Amino acid sequence: MERRPTIVDVAREAGVSKSTVSLVLQQSPLVREEKRVLVREAMDKLGYVYNRSAANLRSANVGLIGLVINDLRNPFFTEFATSLQMALSARGYATVLANTDEDPAIQAQVVSAIIEHGVSALIISPAYGEESATFDAIARANIPTMQVLRKVDPRVETFPFAAPDYLSGSRLAAEHLVRGGAKRVAFVGGLEGRAVAQERMSGYFEVMAEAGIEPFVLSGRASRAFGHEAAAILTRDHPDIDAAICFSDLVALGLLSGCARIGRKVGEDFRIVGFDDIEECAQVYPPLTSVRCDIAGFGKDVASTVLDWLEDSQAPISEHRTPVELIVRDSSNGGLHA
Repeated sequence: MERRPTIVDVAREAGVSKSTVSLVLQQSPLVREEKRVLVREAMDKLGYVYNRSAANLRSANVGLIGLVINDLRNPFFTEFATSLQMALSARGYATVLANTDEDPAIQAQVVSAIIEHGVSALIISPAYGEESATFDAIARANIPTMQVLRKVDPRVETFPFAAPDYLSGSRLAAEHLVRGGAKRVAFVGGLEGRAVAQERMSGYFEVMAEAGIEPFVLSGRASRAFGHEAAAILTRDHPDIDAAICFSDLVALGLLSGCARIGRKVGEDFRIVGFDDIEECAQVYPPLTSVRCDIAGFGKDVASTVLDWLEDSQAPISEHRTPVELIVRDSSNGGLHA
Protein backbone atom coordinates (compact mmCIF):
# COMPACT_ATOMS: atom_id res chain seq x y z
CA MET A 1 0.00 0.00 0.00
CA GLU A 2 1.37 3.41 -0.97
CA ARG A 3 1.34 5.93 1.85
CA ARG A 4 -1.39 8.52 1.85
CA PRO A 5 -0.36 11.92 0.45
CA THR A 6 0.40 14.53 3.08
CA ILE A 7 0.02 18.26 3.30
CA VAL A 8 3.74 18.52 2.47
CA ASP A 9 3.15 16.58 -0.78
CA VAL A 10 0.32 18.93 -1.71
CA ALA A 11 2.49 21.98 -1.03
CA ARG A 12 5.31 20.58 -3.17
CA GLU A 13 2.96 19.74 -6.05
CA ALA A 14 1.28 23.18 -5.95
CA GLY A 15 4.56 25.06 -5.57
CA VAL A 16 3.42 26.82 -2.40
CA SER A 17 4.29 26.65 1.28
CA LYS A 18 2.82 24.17 3.74
CA SER A 19 1.29 27.12 5.59
CA THR A 20 -0.54 28.19 2.44
CA VAL A 21 -2.03 24.73 2.04
CA SER A 22 -3.15 24.80 5.67
CA LEU A 23 -4.85 28.15 5.15
CA VAL A 24 -6.67 26.80 2.09
CA LEU A 25 -7.86 23.77 4.04
CA GLN A 26 -9.13 26.09 6.77
CA GLN A 27 -10.91 28.18 4.10
CA SER A 28 -9.01 31.29 5.12
CA PRO A 29 -9.79 34.48 3.15
CA LEU A 30 -6.10 35.41 3.33
CA VAL A 31 -5.16 33.18 0.35
CA ARG A 32 -5.45 34.63 -3.14
CA GLU A 33 -7.77 32.80 -5.52
CA GLU A 34 -5.03 31.70 -7.96
CA LYS A 35 -3.11 29.97 -5.17
CA ARG A 36 -6.30 28.46 -3.82
CA VAL A 37 -6.90 26.94 -7.27
CA LEU A 38 -3.34 25.58 -7.42
CA VAL A 39 -3.76 23.88 -4.04
CA ARG A 40 -7.13 22.39 -4.94
CA GLU A 41 -5.76 21.06 -8.23
CA ALA A 42 -2.78 19.51 -6.42
CA MET A 43 -5.11 17.86 -3.91
CA ASP A 44 -7.22 16.38 -6.70
CA LYS A 45 -4.15 15.13 -8.57
CA LEU A 46 -2.63 13.46 -5.51
CA GLY A 47 -5.91 12.17 -4.09
CA TYR A 48 -5.40 14.09 -0.85
CA VAL A 49 -8.42 14.05 1.49
CA TYR A 50 -8.57 16.48 4.39
CA ASN A 51 -9.57 14.73 7.60
CA ARG A 52 -10.59 17.33 10.14
CA SER A 53 -10.59 15.05 13.19
CA ALA A 54 -7.12 13.77 12.34
CA ALA A 55 -5.95 17.33 11.84
CA ASN A 56 -7.25 18.23 15.28
CA LEU A 57 -5.32 15.33 16.74
CA ARG A 58 -2.13 16.40 15.00
CA SER A 59 -2.51 19.91 16.31
CA ALA A 60 -2.49 18.40 19.80
CA ASN A 61 0.74 16.57 18.89
CA VAL A 62 -1.00 13.20 19.13
CA GLY A 63 -1.56 10.56 16.42
CA LEU A 64 -4.35 8.00 16.59
CA ILE A 65 -3.88 4.29 15.85
CA GLY A 66 -6.78 1.84 15.57
CA LEU A 67 -6.35 -1.54 17.26
CA VAL A 68 -8.96 -4.24 16.59
CA ILE A 69 -8.70 -7.53 18.50
CA ASN A 70 -10.72 -10.71 17.91
CA ASP A 71 -10.91 -11.85 21.56
CA LEU A 72 -9.80 -9.69 24.47
CA ARG A 73 -11.05 -12.29 26.95
CA ASN A 74 -8.05 -14.42 26.01
CA PRO A 75 -4.98 -13.35 28.07
CA PHE A 76 -2.76 -13.92 25.03
CA PHE A 77 -4.52 -11.18 23.07
CA THR A 78 -4.88 -8.95 26.13
CA GLU A 79 -1.13 -9.02 26.74
CA PHE A 80 -0.47 -8.23 23.08
CA ALA A 81 -2.89 -5.29 23.09
CA THR A 82 -1.47 -3.89 26.34
CA SER A 83 2.13 -4.14 25.17
CA LEU A 84 1.30 -2.56 21.82
CA GLN A 85 -0.70 0.28 23.36
CA MET A 86 2.07 1.16 25.80
CA ALA A 87 4.70 1.13 23.04
CA LEU A 88 2.56 3.45 20.91
CA SER A 89 1.96 5.75 23.87
CA ALA A 90 5.70 6.02 24.48
CA ARG A 91 6.02 7.43 20.96
CA GLY A 92 3.19 9.96 21.47
CA TYR A 93 0.34 8.04 19.82
CA ALA A 94 -3.09 7.31 21.27
CA THR A 95 -4.91 4.02 20.64
CA VAL A 96 -8.54 3.35 19.78
CA LEU A 97 -9.16 -0.23 20.94
CA ALA A 98 -12.07 -2.46 19.92
CA ASN A 99 -12.92 -6.09 20.71
CA THR A 100 -14.88 -8.01 18.06
CA ASP A 101 -15.59 -11.17 20.08
CA GLU A 102 -14.87 -13.29 16.97
CA ASP A 103 -17.84 -11.72 15.17
CA PRO A 104 -17.09 -10.50 11.60
CA ALA A 105 -20.19 -8.28 11.56
CA ILE A 106 -19.05 -6.47 14.71
CA GLN A 107 -15.57 -6.25 13.21
CA ALA A 108 -16.86 -4.53 10.06
CA GLN A 109 -18.89 -2.14 12.21
CA VAL A 110 -16.06 -1.12 14.53
CA VAL A 111 -13.53 -0.80 11.70
CA SER A 112 -15.91 1.54 9.87
CA ALA A 113 -16.31 3.66 13.02
CA ILE A 114 -12.56 3.75 13.62
CA ILE A 115 -11.93 4.87 10.04
CA GLU A 116 -14.41 7.72 10.53
CA HIS A 117 -12.38 8.86 13.53
CA GLY A 118 -9.48 9.59 11.21
CA VAL A 119 -6.92 7.07 12.43
CA SER A 120 -3.43 7.22 10.95
CA ALA A 121 -3.10 3.42 10.81
CA LEU A 122 -4.87 0.20 11.75
CA ILE A 123 -3.57 -2.94 13.44
CA ILE A 124 -5.99 -5.86 13.35
CA SER A 125 -6.06 -9.37 14.73
CA PRO A 126 -9.03 -10.37 12.65
CA ALA A 127 -12.08 -12.53 13.15
CA TYR A 128 -12.80 -15.21 10.57
CA GLY A 129 -15.66 -14.92 8.09
CA GLU A 130 -16.88 -12.24 5.66
CA GLU A 131 -13.39 -10.71 5.53
CA SER A 132 -14.14 -8.53 2.50
CA ALA A 133 -16.60 -6.36 4.44
CA THR A 134 -13.73 -5.26 6.67
CA PHE A 135 -10.71 -5.23 4.41
CA ASP A 136 -12.35 -3.74 1.32
CA ALA A 137 -13.47 -0.78 3.45
CA ILE A 138 -9.92 -0.34 4.73
CA ALA A 139 -8.54 -0.51 1.19
CA ARG A 140 -10.96 2.19 0.04
CA ALA A 141 -9.88 4.41 2.93
CA ASN A 142 -6.22 3.80 1.97
CA ILE A 143 -5.12 3.52 5.59
CA PRO A 144 -1.86 1.68 6.37
CA THR A 145 -3.01 -1.58 7.97
CA MET A 146 -1.26 -4.62 9.41
CA GLN A 147 -2.77 -8.04 10.01
CA VAL A 148 -1.32 -9.63 13.14
CA LEU A 149 -1.47 -13.09 14.71
CA ARG A 150 -3.98 -14.28 12.08
CA LYS A 151 -3.94 -13.80 8.32
CA VAL A 152 -7.40 -13.74 6.78
CA ASP A 153 -6.86 -11.46 3.77
CA PRO A 154 -4.31 -12.82 1.26
CA ARG A 155 -3.40 -9.34 -0.02
CA VAL A 156 -0.25 -9.18 2.12
CA GLU A 157 1.32 -6.59 -0.18
CA THR A 158 -1.54 -4.30 0.84
CA PHE A 159 -2.13 -5.65 4.35
CA PRO A 160 1.23 -6.94 5.65
CA PHE A 161 1.10 -9.80 8.13
CA ALA A 162 3.15 -10.56 11.25
CA ALA A 163 2.89 -13.46 13.71
CA PRO A 164 5.02 -15.77 15.83
CA ASP A 165 6.47 -18.81 14.05
CA TYR A 166 3.63 -21.19 14.83
CA LEU A 167 5.02 -24.05 12.73
CA SER A 168 8.33 -24.06 14.58
CA GLY A 169 6.50 -23.87 17.89
CA SER A 170 4.44 -27.00 17.33
CA ARG A 171 7.50 -28.77 16.00
CA LEU A 172 9.45 -27.96 19.16
CA ALA A 173 6.57 -29.23 21.29
CA ALA A 174 6.20 -32.49 19.34
CA GLU A 175 9.94 -33.20 19.30
CA HIS A 176 10.09 -32.65 23.06
CA LEU A 177 7.29 -35.15 23.73
CA VAL A 178 8.64 -37.80 21.36
CA ARG A 179 12.13 -37.42 22.76
CA GLY A 180 10.70 -37.82 26.27
CA GLY A 181 9.19 -41.18 25.37
CA ALA A 182 5.59 -40.38 24.39
CA LYS A 183 4.09 -43.26 22.38
CA ARG A 184 1.01 -41.50 20.98
CA VAL A 185 0.59 -37.72 20.86
CA ALA A 186 -2.70 -35.90 20.23
CA PHE A 187 -3.25 -32.33 19.08
CA VAL A 188 -6.13 -30.86 21.08
CA GLY A 189 -8.18 -27.74 20.23
CA GLY A 190 -8.49 -25.36 17.32
CA LEU A 191 -11.43 -25.23 14.94
CA GLU A 192 -11.32 -27.15 11.67
CA GLY A 193 -10.64 -25.06 8.59
CA ARG A 194 -9.04 -22.16 10.47
CA ALA A 195 -5.66 -21.21 9.02
CA VAL A 196 -4.17 -20.45 12.43
CA ALA A 197 -5.15 -23.93 13.67
CA GLN A 198 -3.55 -25.53 10.62
CA GLU A 199 -0.36 -23.55 11.22
CA ARG A 200 -0.19 -24.56 14.86
CA MET A 201 -0.66 -28.21 13.85
CA SER A 202 1.78 -28.22 10.95
CA GLY A 203 4.99 -28.84 12.91
CA TYR A 204 3.19 -31.54 14.91
CA PHE A 205 2.21 -33.38 11.73
CA GLU A 206 5.80 -33.19 10.45
CA VAL A 207 7.26 -34.72 13.62
CA MET A 208 4.61 -37.45 13.83
CA ALA A 209 5.42 -38.47 10.24
CA GLU A 210 9.14 -38.51 10.98
CA ALA A 211 8.62 -40.61 14.13
CA GLY A 212 6.18 -43.01 12.49
CA ILE A 213 3.42 -42.09 14.95
CA GLU A 214 -0.17 -41.86 13.76
CA PRO A 215 -1.47 -38.33 14.44
CA PHE A 216 -4.74 -37.72 16.23
CA VAL A 217 -6.56 -34.38 16.23
CA LEU A 218 -9.37 -33.52 18.62
CA SER A 219 -10.79 -30.27 17.25
CA GLY A 220 -12.74 -27.77 19.31
CA ARG A 221 -12.94 -24.23 20.59
CA ALA A 222 -9.85 -22.63 22.11
CA SER A 223 -11.35 -22.63 25.60
CA ARG A 224 -10.80 -24.09 29.05
CA ALA A 225 -14.21 -25.75 28.85
CA PHE A 226 -13.23 -27.70 25.75
CA GLY A 227 -9.89 -28.69 27.28
CA HIS A 228 -11.65 -29.91 30.43
CA GLU A 229 -14.03 -32.00 28.34
CA ALA A 230 -11.15 -33.36 26.23
CA ALA A 231 -9.50 -34.94 29.29
CA ALA A 232 -12.41 -37.34 29.72
CA ILE A 233 -12.73 -38.03 25.99
CA LEU A 234 -9.06 -38.91 25.57
CA THR A 235 -8.95 -41.08 28.69
CA ARG A 236 -12.18 -42.94 27.92
CA ASP A 237 -12.01 -43.32 24.14
CA HIS A 238 -8.28 -43.15 23.39
CA PRO A 239 -6.39 -44.69 26.33
CA ASP A 240 -3.30 -45.25 24.15
CA ILE A 241 -2.74 -41.49 23.87
CA ASP A 242 -0.23 -40.52 26.54
CA ALA A 243 0.56 -36.89 25.57
CA ALA A 244 -1.08 -33.85 24.04
CA ILE A 245 -0.09 -30.61 22.38
CA CYS A 246 -2.82 -28.02 22.83
CA PHE A 247 -3.82 -25.29 20.40
CA SER A 248 -3.55 -22.70 23.17
CA ASP A 249 -2.76 -22.39 26.84
CA LEU A 250 -6.46 -21.99 27.63
CA VAL A 251 -7.14 -25.44 26.16
CA ALA A 252 -4.10 -26.85 28.00
CA LEU A 253 -5.19 -25.37 31.34
CA GLY A 254 -8.64 -26.90 30.87
CA LEU A 255 -7.05 -30.25 30.01
CA LEU A 256 -4.89 -29.99 33.12
CA SER A 257 -7.91 -29.43 35.39
CA GLY A 258 -9.88 -32.14 33.60
CA CYS A 259 -7.12 -34.65 34.26
CA ALA A 260 -7.07 -33.65 37.93
CA ARG A 261 -10.82 -34.24 38.16
CA ILE A 262 -10.57 -37.80 36.84
CA GLY A 263 -7.38 -38.61 38.74
CA ARG A 264 -4.97 -38.79 35.81
CA LYS A 265 -1.50 -37.68 36.86
CA VAL A 266 -0.16 -35.02 34.51
CA GLY A 267 3.59 -35.22 33.95
CA GLU A 268 3.63 -38.95 34.75
CA ASP A 269 0.65 -40.80 33.23
CA PHE A 270 -0.07 -38.05 30.73
CA ARG A 271 2.00 -35.16 29.40
CA ILE A 272 0.68 -31.80 28.26
CA VAL A 273 2.19 -28.92 26.29
CA GLY A 274 0.38 -25.60 25.80
CA PHE A 275 0.89 -22.83 23.27
CA ASP A 276 1.49 -19.09 23.98
CA ASP A 277 3.03 -19.27 27.50
CA ILE A 278 0.67 -16.89 29.23
CA GLU A 279 1.54 -15.90 32.80
CA GLU A 280 -0.69 -18.53 34.40
CA CYS A 281 1.37 -21.39 32.93
CA ALA A 282 4.07 -20.97 35.57
CA GLN A 283 1.56 -20.63 38.43
CA VAL A 284 -0.65 -23.72 38.05
CA TYR A 285 0.10 -27.19 39.42
CA PRO A 286 1.84 -28.90 37.86
CA PRO A 287 3.44 -25.95 36.03
CA LEU A 288 2.54 -26.07 32.35
CA THR A 289 5.09 -26.56 29.57
CA SER A 290 4.29 -24.13 26.75
CA VAL A 291 5.52 -22.61 23.51
CA ARG A 292 6.58 -19.08 24.40
CA CYS A 293 5.71 -16.53 21.71
CA ASP A 294 7.05 -13.52 23.67
CA ILE A 295 3.78 -11.77 22.92
CA ALA A 296 4.81 -8.64 24.87
CA GLY A 297 7.93 -8.29 22.73
CA PHE A 298 5.86 -9.02 19.64
CA GLY A 299 3.51 -6.14 20.50
CA LYS A 300 6.44 -3.74 20.83
CA ASP A 301 7.85 -4.90 17.48
CA VAL A 302 4.52 -4.36 15.74
CA ALA A 303 4.24 -0.84 17.18
CA SER A 304 7.73 0.01 15.94
CA THR A 305 6.99 -1.43 12.48
CA VAL A 306 3.77 0.54 12.06
CA LEU A 307 5.32 3.80 13.24
CA ASP A 308 8.29 3.36 10.90
CA TRP A 309 5.71 2.94 8.14
CA LEU A 310 3.91 6.14 9.14
CA GLU A 311 6.82 8.37 10.04
CA ASP A 312 9.57 7.21 7.65
CA SER A 313 7.57 5.58 4.82
CA GLN A 314 9.31 2.24 5.53
CA ALA A 315 6.65 -0.19 4.39
CA PRO A 316 6.75 -3.54 6.25
CA ILE A 317 7.73 -6.73 4.48
CA SER A 318 4.67 -8.64 3.32
CA GLU A 319 5.01 -11.43 5.89
CA HIS A 320 7.12 -11.62 9.04
CA ARG A 321 7.52 -14.41 11.60
CA THR A 322 9.07 -13.92 15.02
CA PRO A 323 10.98 -16.68 16.86
CA VAL A 324 9.45 -18.88 19.55
CA GLU A 325 10.91 -21.16 22.22
CA LEU A 326 9.71 -24.09 24.29
CA ILE A 327 9.55 -23.49 28.04
CA VAL A 328 9.69 -26.92 29.68
CA ARG A 329 7.93 -27.39 33.01
CA ASP A 330 6.58 -30.32 35.03
CA SER A 331 3.45 -30.98 32.94
CA SER A 332 5.52 -32.67 30.23
CA ASN A 333 8.88 -33.42 31.75
CA GLY A 334 8.03 -36.59 33.63
CA GLY A 335 11.29 -36.34 35.53
CA LEU A 336 13.25 -35.91 32.31
CA HIS A 337 14.93 -32.87 30.79
CA ALA A 338 14.17 -31.31 27.40
